[in-house]
Amino acid sequence: MSAGEKFFDTNVLLYRLSVDAAKADRAEAELTAGGVLSVQVAAIRAACTIVPIEKGTDDLGLQILERHRLSIHDAMIAASALLAGCKTLVSEDVQDRQIIGGRLMVRNPFRFPRALVPGG
Repeated sequence: MSAGEKFFDTNVLLYRLSVDAAKADRAEAELTAGGVLSVQVAAIRAACTIVPIEKGTDDLGLQILERHRLSIHDAMIAASALLAGCKTLVSEDVQDRQIIGGRLMVRNPFRFPRALVPGG
């Protein structure tokens, strides 16, 4: 997957600072590969391209909010990802493998197969 195909949500970025070593390592690996960030989540700029928020982002975000019943923040992140031409939204907040706008797939990098989850 090329760097321009992945868009990162804030929650994935924050796990770099986590005391959970497995999640911190996974987040670091995801970010090291590069990707895209919206200016609203641009705490880490070294490995990712930053995209602006424009009127079209708001318009598309509101459509996504209604169609997919996401929070306003998640809808705006998804809109930014779509407008940036990304194919994957890396997020823990939106349902894993959900398709938004017909072409953006959500991927939760911290989701483990049930067999690997204690009590799963």
